[in-house]
Amino acid sequence: MLRLNAPRPASLCGAVRRRDFLHAGTLATLGLSLPAYLRAQQAQGTPDKDVNCIMLFLLGGPSQLDTWDLKPNAPAEVRGPFKPIKTNAPGIEISEIFPKMAKHGDKFSLIRSVFHTATAVHDTGHQMMQTGRLFTGGVEHPHMGCTLGYLRGGRGELPAHVILPRLMGRTGGNLPHGQNAGYLGKSYDPFVLNADPSVANFKVPDLLPPDYISDIRAERRQKLRDAIDGEMQRFENVAAAKQLDDSFHQAYKLMSSPRAREAFAIEKEPAAVRDRYGRTRFGQCCLMARRLIEAGVRFVTVNMFETVFDEITWDIHGSKPFTDIQEMSKLVAPNFDQAYSALLEDLKERGLLEKTMVTACGEFGRTPKINPAGGRDHHPGVWTVIIGGGPIQGGQVIGESDEFGYAPKTRPVTTGEFAATIFKGLGLDPHKELPGPQGRPIPLADFNLKPIEELF
Repeated sequence: MLRLNAPRPASLCGAVRRRDFLHAGTLATLGLSLPAYLRAQQAQGTPDKDVNCIMLFLLGGPSQLDTWDLKPNAPAEVRGPFKPIKTNAPGIEISEIFPKMAKHGDKFSLIRSVFHTATAVHDTGHQMMQTGRLFTGGVEHPHMGCTLGYLRGGRGELPAHVILPRLMGRTGGNLPHGQNAGYLGKSYDPFVLNADPSVANFKVPDLLPPDYISDIRAERRQKLRDAIDGEMQRFENVAAAKQLDDSFHQAYKLMSSPRAREAFAIEKEPAAVRDRYGRTRFGQCCLMARRLIEAGVRFVTVNMFETVFDEITWDIHGSKPFTDIQEMSKLVAPNFDQAYSALLEDLKERGLLEKTMVTACGEFGRTPKINPAGGRDHHPGVWTVIIGGGPIQGGQVIGESDEFGYAPKTRPVTTGEFAATIFKGLGLDPHKELPGPQGRPIPLADFNLKPIEELF
């Protein structure tokens, strides 16, 4: 076992085992590769014009009819209780439950005609919105952020793709959610925060040294870095070390990186900035996303919720353990409205919005007719996705749904086309091929799918 506070050089037992490194910080979840790291190192000295992306995943599936595609002339049981309000973008109206967001209509566009035809369960939508594909034949496709990490690598010690605050949990389908690197391999999995940045004692578990380090007296802690550096040098001289996966090597560097620790140090933000985003888990995750992008992370995924059960979410079936329309409007919508608006403002003020796409999406929409419980059920027939920043032109509406918000009326957009649009925005060829299972080439998006060119 490799102990950083050992009184003598750590024994590597003849061969370095993965368990040793797992012990030094639960490193298996870190998705870095040495080749990728070296590519990024070689790129230093040239201006970095790459586009980043923040994906806010609105887990549960927001109702298109109560949020960003209202139908004020529809029957009462369809149009719902909310009225449309104008945004600062000519001709674009959204629900009155998003007053802050309405002030930024020129910074985002609405795609009101997204749909899919797979089974209407959460998990399938999660897969398709984050990978562009439905998983079939045992093949798990990579999250778009993992694909970006595979093709571009990380910047310095920082991972290319980070998921906040935790991976999606139980949503009823027992299927993969599309939040890992799939067939690209574990080396390209995202770094998962696994902590809530809104709590008072927030710490990043994977950046903490092992528990036994707490026994070291204060006057010896200054020597910790020397111990790490010494062990790293000793370790690198062991032949077996060269056989380790790149991810473990880079993970070790991440754990000892001041830059990485600084990026996650949300407590260093002024109280007014933290208040601006809202002191909720989602609000503080949006603030953390801005910090990570600013530090050099390429892609950040924020899961607004981790499950749809026993939590007030966008999943507004109307009966317990789910939410109804009114609860959503009083708790969920204001939380999103404040954090999303603050994120756009903050990125703009820091000059980051021009090179950072921000998209907010759910896995499907809701049924047009309000059910007897006062809610709406799953409906992948049509819903609205928000996208802006980077090369995306704001202040537009792409596509429209029919008079009941039931199906696309014009310009239908598939989840694969949405993925192709993200890839193009990131500067990637949507039809570039990746090495799939058994080396079979698989394009980022199917060859018959094109990005939404009207957005660029």
